[in-house]
Amino acid sequence: MSLNSTPSSHRIHIGFFGRTNVGKSSLVNAITSQSLSIVSPEKGTTTDPVQKAMELLPLGPVVIIDTPGLEDDSILGKMREQRAKDVFHSIDIGVLVLDASNIETLHPSEQSILEEFQNRQIPFLICINKQDVLPKKQEIPILSADSPLFSYREQLLWVSAHSGLGISQCKERLAHLAPNALEEHFFIRDFLKPLDSAILVIPIDSGAPRGRIILPQQQVLRELLEGGIITTVVRETELQEAIQKTNPKIVITDSQAFHLVAPIVPKEVFLTSFSILMARYKGTLAQAVAGAYRIEQLSSGARILISEGCTHHRQCDDIGTVKLPRWIQEYTGKEFHFEWISGRDFPADLSSFQLIVHCGGCMLNDKEMQYRYEQALHSGISITNYGILIAHLRGILDRSIEILKPSLEDREKTL
Repeated sequence: MSLNSTPSSHRIHIGFFGRTNVGKSSLVNAITSQSLSIVSPEKGTTTDPVQKAMELLPLGPVVIIDTPGLEDDSILGKMREQRAKDVFHSIDIGVLVLDASNIETLHPSEQSILEEFQNRQIPFLICINKQDVLPKKQEIPILSADSPLFSYREQLLWVSAHSGLGISQCKERLAHLAPNALEEHFFIRDFLKPLDSAILVIPIDSGAPRGRIILPQQQVLRELLEGGIITTVVRETELQEAIQKTNPKIVITDSQAFHLVAPIVPKEVFLTSFSILMARYKGTLAQAVAGAYRIEQLSSGARILISEGCTHHRQCDDIGTVKLPRWIQEYTGKEFHFEWISGRDFPADLSSFQLIVHCGGCMLNDKEMQYRYEQALHSGISITNYGILIAHLRGILDRSIEILKPSLEDREKTL
């Protein structure tokens, strides 16, 4: 990903839902002007959510998600339906697609979608597709007061993916829903003033992607530049000299270098990590800090889930599968049972675990990360993230969240 491209986690996520063969995929293709989804008269062509990050005028950067059709009672159909419902955890805007030839009643699955939109306070549109299949002389029906769609008339839009009817209006309507979909929030910029000095410590080792820096580091760097912060980027080997030359207000490091960086940074200089700032950005910091402090209370044999939001090629000394388990057991002197998951899957049942250690979630949007933390909270399971736990294991967690205490205290009041 280039430094100038918008990460998927920062894009407005728009999910398209509906029964099989109502034309969801065709509508998605018409709106995006791309063959994003396979279209076929056969039912069940879309078997898993299809996701695409793109620029969609007049909205800007978005992620379009085409979900599998509902209404299939087979075992495979139920699995597809669950895949579709999982999308609710991450979307900012929803679109329910109906068939113009069959709007006298709402199928229970369609009513369920609308209830999910409302219960989760997701702004939504109802697109009545295939308007072109109505008899040519028939005007668009006027909804009667007893129509199941009458109470949703403000969200209704007649469209035709085949003829292009209403596609431009659909984009405009989605754009009007978008301003309230994402709120501006920060990693660290609101705690700094223009012309303050910051140092970013980015180790270049075998785990660093060749030719680029990882996404959280990109995001923090971009935010500091936008805030007018004088920013110096160094490896840990140049940190001492950089501190002497720039007199920084804050040093932000890769969490794995905490043990090298912390002894160098003067006590009067704030110290934190990219992973800690990511937790703050995602709105999970208070819960993650509380989860890190629970590590001492675990009994030998406890089950710990290590979860990553993306999949990647694992190095021989991988942070999630090798380093963290080793550091946790060395710190506690206890043996634990570790399990690992990665990507979009997250267990619906967390009851068998005593602790969840999650990555920073840079590839997951705020809603998805908050959903995972809420699932842990409702299950009574402690959860933390990589960098926060590493800071605790190194004995510097209190120091590394010192600058964030005001926002941490505000968040604790809501938990």
